[in-house]
Amino acid sequence: MSDAAAVIDRLPVLPRAVLYDWDNTLVDNWGTVRAALNHALVTFGHPAWTEEEARARIKQSMRDSFPRIFGERWTDARDLFYAYFEAHHLEHLRPLPGAESLLRGFAERGIYQAVVSNKTGRFLRAEADALGWTGYFGRLVGAQDAEFDKPHGAPVLMALEPADIPPGPDVWFVGDADIDMECAHGAGMVPVLIGAGEGSGFTRFPPAHRYDTCHALCGLVGSGGDTISDDQ
Repeated sequence: MSDAAAVIDRLPVLPRAVLYDWDNTLVDNWGTVRAALNHALVTFGHPAWTEEEARARIKQSMRDSFPRIFGERWTDARDLFYAYFEAHHLEHLRPLPGAESLLRGFAERGIYQAVVSNKTGRFLRAEADALGWTGYFGRLVGAQDAEFDKPHGAPVLMALEPADIPPGPDVWFVGDADIDMECAHGAGMVPVLIGAGEGSGFTRFPPAHRYDTCHALCGLVGSGGDTISDDQ
């Protein structure tokens, strides 16, 4: 067996649908997120977070995390964060290597794609528009678009609704953090990790597949794994 044939033989069956996290999965806007959060933290008398602290702690949506950080003044801190982020987030937005090729590869195979992010929905959709990626997605679901935010299953159902595909083993959730794997496990989807993995929850919510980069996963798509059909 050739090396190429051996690789294809190990490929998992491709999904009917793919849901993605956004930040640090498809795009890099990390510097702006951290700067906006530290602006709010320092304004309200908290120490700024280091790079390591921020990467470990910035996962949940604002409505889940800010009340714990800022207490009763969390809505004021939210407004500061939003003002700073809105002024700067498109300046520093960058696609991660291989991300657009990955999206194009799934699109060419007719696989439904959507986003489930804990970034505020209007910022998420503005960033997709700025990159020219909106057409790849059936829906872009951000924080506060659904009744609950990730890892709850509500945004998953909203993201899959246009395709009339239920969450299940023929749907992949691709993300970089343990909260993404938790979301996938909770909804019965296949958890796919991109990168080294951020967070301490991987023991409870392990990925089914791991890829170092979008480039690596893109190679799988281009190699021709079978796509799950409606009758499988």
